[in-house]
Amino acid sequence: MRKLFLFLLLLPLIAVSQDDESYLLNITEITVKQGHNAQFMEGVKTWKKCYKDNKGENPWNMWSRVQGEGSVYALTSRMANWAEMDEGADEAAKACRMHVVNLIMPNVKSANFNIASNLPKVSTTMSDDNTVVWVWNVKAKKPRDFMAVVNEISSSLQKAEGNKRGTWYSMQGGGPDAADFFVAVPFKNFAGMDVDRDGVWEIYEKQNGKSKTEALREKMSGAIESEWTYIYSLNKDMSF
Repeated sequence: MRKLFLFLLLLPLIAVSQDDESYLLNITEITVKQGHNAQFMEGVKTWKKCYKDNKGENPWNMWSRVQGEGSVYALTSRMANWAEMDEGADEAAKACRMHVVNLIMPNVKSANFNIASNLPKVSTTMSDDNTVVWVWNVKAKKPRDFMAVVNEISSSLQKAEGNKRGTWYSMQGGGPDAADFFVAVPFKNFAGMDVDRDGVWEIYEKQNGKSKTEALREKMSGAIESEWTYIYSLNKDMSF
Protein backbone atom coordinates (compact mmCIF):
# COMPACT_ATOMS: atom_id res chain seq x y z
CA MET A 1 0.00 0.00 0.00
CA ARG A 2 2.82 2.39 0.86
CA LYS A 3 4.47 1.60 -2.46
CA LEU A 4 1.29 2.56 -4.33
CA PHE A 5 1.09 5.84 -2.42
CA LEU A 6 4.72 6.68 -3.17
CA PHE A 7 4.34 5.77 -6.82
CA LEU A 8 1.28 7.97 -7.29
CA LEU A 9 3.23 10.86 -5.83
CA LEU A 10 6.06 10.21 -8.27
CA LEU A 11 3.84 9.95 -11.34
CA PRO A 12 4.00 13.67 -12.21
CA LEU A 13 7.78 13.41 -12.52
CA ILE A 14 7.50 11.21 -15.57
CA ALA A 15 8.03 12.80 -18.97
CA VAL A 16 7.24 10.93 -22.16
CA SER A 17 10.42 10.30 -24.12
CA GLN A 18 10.83 10.44 -27.87
CA ASP A 19 9.21 7.47 -29.60
CA ASP A 20 12.38 6.33 -31.38
CA GLU A 21 14.46 6.30 -28.20
CA SER A 22 14.69 3.81 -25.38
CA TYR A 23 12.68 4.62 -22.26
CA LEU A 24 11.66 3.06 -18.96
CA LEU A 25 8.08 2.01 -18.36
CA ASN A 26 6.70 2.17 -14.82
CA ILE A 27 4.00 -0.44 -14.22
CA THR A 28 1.92 -0.75 -11.08
CA GLU A 29 -0.50 -3.67 -11.10
CA ILE A 30 -3.32 -2.80 -8.71
CA THR A 31 -5.77 -5.37 -7.39
CA VAL A 32 -8.90 -3.73 -6.00
CA LYS A 33 -10.70 -5.10 -2.95
CA GLN A 34 -13.83 -7.08 -3.73
CA GLY A 35 -16.84 -4.76 -3.86
CA HIS A 36 -14.66 -1.62 -3.91
CA ASN A 37 -14.25 -1.10 -7.66
CA ALA A 38 -16.65 1.84 -7.94
CA GLN A 39 -15.02 3.58 -4.96
CA PHE A 40 -11.55 2.99 -6.38
CA MET A 41 -12.52 4.41 -9.76
CA GLU A 42 -14.04 7.52 -8.19
CA GLY A 43 -10.96 7.97 -6.01
CA VAL A 44 -8.65 7.94 -9.03
CA LYS A 45 -10.91 10.36 -10.91
CA THR A 46 -10.91 12.72 -7.92
CA TRP A 47 -7.11 12.53 -7.68
CA LYS A 48 -6.86 13.19 -11.42
CA LYS A 49 -9.12 16.27 -11.18
CA CYS A 50 -7.09 17.62 -8.27
CA TYR A 51 -3.86 17.10 -10.17
CA LYS A 52 -5.28 18.83 -13.25
CA ASP A 53 -6.68 21.73 -11.19
CA ASN A 54 -3.24 22.22 -9.66
CA LYS A 55 -1.69 22.55 -13.13
CA GLY A 56 -0.12 19.09 -13.22
CA GLU A 57 1.27 18.32 -16.66
CA ASN A 58 2.73 14.82 -16.88
CA PRO A 59 0.69 11.88 -18.21
CA TRP A 60 -0.20 8.36 -17.12
CA ASN A 61 -2.49 5.61 -18.43
CA MET A 62 -4.82 3.38 -16.45
CA TRP A 63 -5.52 0.02 -18.10
CA SER A 64 -8.27 -2.35 -16.95
CA ARG A 65 -7.45 -6.06 -17.22
CA VAL A 66 -10.17 -7.88 -19.13
CA GLN A 67 -9.63 -11.49 -18.01
CA GLY A 68 -8.79 -13.14 -14.73
CA GLU A 69 -9.99 -12.98 -11.16
CA GLY A 70 -11.17 -9.74 -9.57
CA SER A 71 -10.75 -6.12 -10.64
CA VAL A 72 -7.15 -5.53 -11.71
CA TYR A 73 -5.65 -2.38 -13.22
CA ALA A 74 -2.26 -1.56 -14.71
CA LEU A 75 -1.09 1.99 -14.06
CA THR A 76 1.64 2.87 -16.59
CA SER A 77 3.86 5.84 -17.32
CA ARG A 78 7.30 6.58 -18.75
CA MET A 79 10.68 7.80 -17.58
CA ALA A 80 13.38 8.93 -19.98
CA ASN A 81 16.09 7.48 -17.70
CA TRP A 82 16.84 6.22 -14.19
CA ALA A 83 17.92 9.70 -13.03
CA GLU A 84 14.25 10.74 -12.87
CA MET A 85 13.91 8.44 -9.85
CA ASP A 86 16.10 10.91 -7.91
CA GLU A 87 13.62 13.76 -8.29
CA GLY A 88 10.91 14.62 -5.81
CA ALA A 89 7.19 14.95 -6.44
CA ASP A 90 5.99 18.12 -8.14
CA GLU A 91 3.74 20.67 -6.44
CA ALA A 92 0.55 19.35 -8.06
CA ALA A 93 1.18 15.84 -6.74
CA LYS A 94 1.98 17.14 -3.25
CA ALA A 95 -1.23 19.14 -3.20
CA CYS A 96 -3.29 16.05 -4.03
CA ARG A 97 -1.57 13.39 -1.95
CA MET A 98 -4.35 13.11 0.65
CA HIS A 99 -6.73 12.00 -2.09
CA VAL A 100 -4.46 8.99 -2.51
CA VAL A 101 -4.43 8.30 1.21
CA ASN A 102 -8.16 8.77 1.80
CA LEU A 103 -9.84 7.79 -1.47
CA ILE A 104 -7.56 5.31 -3.29
CA MET A 105 -5.53 3.30 -0.79
CA PRO A 106 -8.51 2.12 1.33
CA ASN A 107 -9.91 0.37 -1.77
CA VAL A 108 -6.71 -1.41 -2.81
CA LYS A 109 -6.04 -5.04 -1.89
CA SER A 110 -2.49 -5.13 -3.27
CA ALA A 111 -0.12 -3.27 -5.58
CA ASN A 112 2.88 -4.68 -7.41
CA PHE A 113 5.37 -2.19 -8.88
CA ASN A 114 7.80 -3.04 -11.70
CA ILE A 115 10.01 -1.19 -14.18
CA ALA A 116 10.61 -2.34 -17.75
CA SER A 117 12.92 -1.06 -20.48
CA ASN A 118 11.51 -0.90 -23.99
CA LEU A 119 13.42 -2.52 -26.85
CA PRO A 120 13.03 -0.11 -29.79
CA LYS A 121 15.01 -2.21 -32.31
CA VAL A 122 12.34 -4.95 -32.26
CA SER A 123 9.33 -2.73 -31.57
CA THR A 124 6.69 -0.64 -33.28
CA THR A 125 5.56 2.50 -31.44
CA MET A 126 1.99 2.45 -30.15
CA SER A 127 -0.35 5.10 -31.49
CA ASP A 128 -2.11 7.45 -29.09
CA ASP A 129 -5.51 6.27 -30.37
CA ASN A 130 -4.98 2.62 -29.34
CA THR A 131 -7.39 1.66 -26.57
CA VAL A 132 -6.81 -2.11 -26.34
CA VAL A 133 -3.56 -4.07 -25.90
CA TRP A 134 -2.87 -7.80 -26.00
CA VAL A 135 0.06 -8.54 -23.70
CA TRP A 136 2.17 -11.71 -23.88
CA ASN A 137 4.41 -12.25 -20.86
CA VAL A 138 7.40 -14.60 -20.94
CA LYS A 139 9.64 -16.01 -18.23
CA ALA A 140 12.74 -17.16 -20.11
CA LYS A 141 15.18 -19.90 -19.15
CA LYS A 142 17.43 -18.96 -22.10
CA PRO A 143 17.06 -15.17 -22.49
CA ARG A 144 19.64 -14.84 -25.27
CA ASP A 145 18.01 -17.55 -27.36
CA PHE A 146 14.60 -16.04 -26.78
CA MET A 147 15.67 -12.57 -27.90
CA ALA A 148 17.45 -14.03 -30.93
CA VAL A 149 14.11 -15.49 -32.01
CA VAL A 150 12.31 -12.20 -31.31
CA ASN A 151 14.82 -10.40 -33.54
CA GLU A 152 14.19 -12.88 -36.36
CA ILE A 153 10.42 -12.62 -36.09
CA SER A 154 10.44 -8.82 -35.81
CA SER A 155 12.58 -8.50 -38.93
CA SER A 156 10.22 -10.81 -40.77
CA LEU A 157 7.16 -8.77 -39.76
CA GLN A 158 8.88 -5.53 -40.73
CA LYS A 159 9.65 -6.94 -44.16
CA ALA A 160 6.11 -8.25 -44.71
CA GLU A 161 3.99 -5.49 -43.18
CA GLY A 162 6.22 -2.46 -42.70
CA ASN A 163 5.97 -2.67 -38.89
CA LYS A 164 6.72 -5.11 -36.10
CA ARG A 165 3.11 -5.26 -34.72
CA GLY A 166 4.02 -4.80 -31.04
CA THR A 167 6.23 -3.06 -28.48
CA TRP A 168 8.72 -5.29 -26.66
CA TYR A 169 10.00 -4.73 -23.12
CA SER A 170 12.65 -6.26 -20.88
CA MET A 171 11.75 -6.30 -17.19
CA GLN A 172 14.30 -4.61 -14.94
CA GLY A 173 14.43 -6.99 -12.00
CA GLY A 174 11.32 -7.90 -10.03
CA GLY A 175 10.03 -10.76 -7.93
CA PRO A 176 10.32 -14.49 -8.69
CA ASP A 177 6.96 -14.47 -10.49
CA ALA A 178 7.72 -11.46 -12.70
CA ALA A 179 8.11 -11.89 -16.45
CA ASP A 180 11.52 -11.43 -18.06
CA PHE A 181 10.05 -10.04 -21.29
CA PHE A 182 6.67 -8.97 -22.58
CA VAL A 183 5.20 -7.60 -25.77
CA ALA A 184 2.19 -5.28 -26.01
CA VAL A 185 0.28 -5.63 -29.29
CA PRO A 186 -2.01 -2.61 -29.77
CA PHE A 187 -5.48 -2.35 -31.29
CA LYS A 188 -7.55 0.74 -31.92
CA ASN A 189 -10.51 -0.97 -30.22
CA PHE A 190 -11.88 -4.46 -29.53
CA ALA A 191 -13.25 -4.68 -33.08
CA GLY A 192 -9.66 -4.53 -34.29
CA MET A 193 -9.10 -7.95 -32.73
CA ASP A 194 -11.65 -9.43 -35.16
CA VAL A 195 -9.52 -8.57 -38.19
CA ASP A 196 -8.21 -11.77 -39.77
CA ARG A 197 -4.48 -11.67 -40.55
CA ASP A 198 -1.65 -14.17 -40.88
CA GLY A 199 0.09 -15.28 -37.72
CA VAL A 200 3.75 -14.44 -37.18
CA TRP A 201 4.87 -18.01 -37.90
CA GLU A 202 2.90 -18.10 -41.15
CA ILE A 203 4.59 -14.89 -42.25
CA TYR A 204 8.02 -16.20 -41.28
CA GLU A 205 7.46 -19.49 -43.12
CA LYS A 206 6.43 -17.71 -46.32
CA GLN A 207 9.74 -15.85 -46.27
CA ASN A 208 12.09 -18.56 -44.97
CA GLY A 209 10.55 -21.95 -45.62
CA LYS A 210 9.13 -24.68 -43.41
CA SER A 211 12.41 -26.22 -42.24
CA LYS A 212 13.88 -22.97 -40.92
CA THR A 213 10.56 -22.03 -39.32
CA GLU A 214 10.32 -25.34 -37.44
CA ALA A 215 13.89 -24.92 -36.19
CA LEU A 216 13.18 -21.39 -34.97
CA ARG A 217 9.95 -22.46 -33.24
CA GLU A 218 11.85 -25.24 -31.47
CA LYS A 219 14.50 -22.76 -30.38
CA MET A 220 11.83 -20.47 -28.91
CA SER A 221 10.07 -23.35 -27.16
CA GLY A 222 13.35 -24.37 -25.54
CA ALA A 223 14.01 -20.80 -24.39
CA ILE A 224 10.69 -20.32 -22.54
CA GLU A 225 10.08 -21.43 -18.96
CA SER A 226 6.50 -20.14 -18.74
CA GLU A 227 4.16 -17.72 -20.50
CA TRP A 228 0.81 -16.02 -19.89
CA THR A 229 -1.42 -13.58 -21.73
CA TYR A 230 -3.89 -10.83 -20.79
CA ILE A 231 -5.90 -8.21 -22.65
CA TYR A 232 -6.13 -4.68 -21.25
CA SER A 233 -8.57 -1.90 -22.07
CA LEU A 234 -7.66 1.76 -21.62
CA ASN A 235 -9.83 3.66 -19.15
CA LYS A 236 -9.63 7.22 -20.47
CA ASP A 237 -11.54 8.70 -17.52
CA MET A 238 -8.84 7.43 -15.13
CA SER A 239 -5.92 8.35 -17.39
CA PHE A 240 -4.25 11.73 -17.76
